[in-house]
Amino acid sequence: MSHRAPEQTTSATTLGARAPHARTTLTVVCLGVFMLLLDMTIVSAALADIQSDLSADLSGLQWVVDGYALPMAAFLLTAATLGDRLGRKRMYVSGLALFVAASIGCAMAGNITTLDAVRVVQGLGGAIMLGVSLPMIAAVYPVGKGRSTAIAVYGAVMGAGSAAGPLLGGALVDAFGWPSIFFVNIPIGAVALVVALVRVEESLGDTTRRVDVLGTVTLSITLVTAVYAIIEGNAKGWTSPLILGLFALAALFAVAFVLWELRVSDPLMDLSVVRRPGFAGVSLAAFITSGTLIAATNYLALYFMNTLEFTPFEAGVRALPLTIACVVGAPVGMIVTRKLPMHQVVPLSTALIAAGLWAMTGISADTGWTHFITGMVVAGLGVGMMSAIASDAALTFVREADAGMATGVVSTARQIGTVIGIAGMGALFTHFATSSAKDDLASLTVGGVPVDVPPAESAAITDGLGSGAGLQILSFIPDQYNAALSEITRLVRDASAAGLQAALLAAAAAATVFTFAVYGLIRADRQRSAATAPEGVHIHDDHPAHSRSH
Repeated sequence: MSHRAPEQTTSATTLGARAPHARTTLTVVCLGVFMLLLDMTIVSAALADIQSDLSADLSGLQWVVDGYALPMAAFLLTAATLGDRLGRKRMYVSGLALFVAASIGCAMAGNITTLDAVRVVQGLGGAIMLGVSLPMIAAVYPVGKGRSTAIAVYGAVMGAGSAAGPLLGGALVDAFGWPSIFFVNIPIGAVALVVALVRVEESLGDTTRRVDVLGTVTLSITLVTAVYAIIEGNAKGWTSPLILGLFALAALFAVAFVLWELRVSDPLMDLSVVRRPGFAGVSLAAFITSGTLIAATNYLALYFMNTLEFTPFEAGVRALPLTIACVVGAPVGMIVTRKLPMHQVVPLSTALIAAGLWAMTGISADTGWTHFITGMVVAGLGVGMMSAIASDAALTFVREADAGMATGVVSTARQIGTVIGIAGMGALFTHFATSSAKDDLASLTVGGVPVDVPPAESAAITDGLGSGAGLQILSFIPDQYNAALSEITRLVRDASAAGLQAALLAAAAAATVFTFAVYGLIRADRQRSAATAPEGVHIHDDHPAHSRSH
């Protein structure tokens, strides 16, 4: 995003008065953001049906999610710069139109490859909308309480969009089939598009700022190669030349990205902003929020539907504790920031996520859905809090002139977290589910008599379980194994539980470690500010209301 202060773009912010159509602009932006965040989680309710209808393996399902998040991570900051130069309304409307058109394409996809490809286009439209959304709000709300409230509303809508996905998606899939989760974007998008064209005013930022094409390319290649290697590692072999080569290529382009960003005059990501410990802590918190719980909900949804045998709507209802907690967590986060300093609130949010994830572990073949309730509530509160405070928390640690860049980096961190989390948890799920199934098949007995399962049929079972198919694999078990059906059913539940347990353990451990890192970074920033302050000057407790003093 632009280095320029958002308030330089309109008379409203310069004069300290809210623009005439500020609320309309906020409403339009929130509609679009709700829709694109909804599409991040609504697919979780449709994954089982997509898997069945399109004969998709787990890597294909992972790309349904990661294909959407990758362009958001790679193109979001570039979209913000283009918005500064070409007009934010123009970019927002273009992104919205592309998003709706791609939604239609997703709904009409006849195979998993087409769906994955069109999801990339949909994610590109989402990146354009998300990249200009906060600058559009900043352009019509003056610095101060009005802007802070608008940003808090924006954050709460983001949380609500993410939280509503499983239940709304489940209802739509049960009633109309999985394509309906994409068709639902048409009326929402049409309303937002018409209102944006008629009522939203155009705003510009720093029109002299150049687009960092090389930065965008190197970041994109870094993310795509790393994620592809993680997703395909189990199938291709982690030590295969292809996977090792992809990891090496990702590392090479990551270094190239950093070196280029340090050199170029108009960088995609200003690393001088990222280097500030407090800001790095907030970005890390945003990364781990999406990379742990948000990513885990996709595998939890598959488990609910394919192993616990709930319909999509029933699975969505059982995810309501998480949904409600996310919604409640947003206002709780805004209230807590008035009582506690930001260096405590941000790690508190991620600590709740970690605690909730730990509470969800301990899964076995006999685990029912109620086991997850406590964890969903605790972790959901943390996600809701973080969604509401992330943008304002980031602004606590940067100058007003860097506000656009700061919020853009935090949004990018969220998307990168989703991408890496989905890929990493998928790799763990596949490995542990497959290993469990192989071990159980090798020792399968009925009444003490060993059951010989031929290699081809054993591979079909283990591959299906590694893809999260759960009890769906029973539909293609040959009749000759009917006598062993109860044992195979137990095997399936064991394998699915092993895969989900591994994914949740990794997410919980990562959230715990990164919570300490977040706390340390933000605390170090505060201590550094206190140490460098002139003698006799009191350093405030980094409440958002004071965030522009840095």
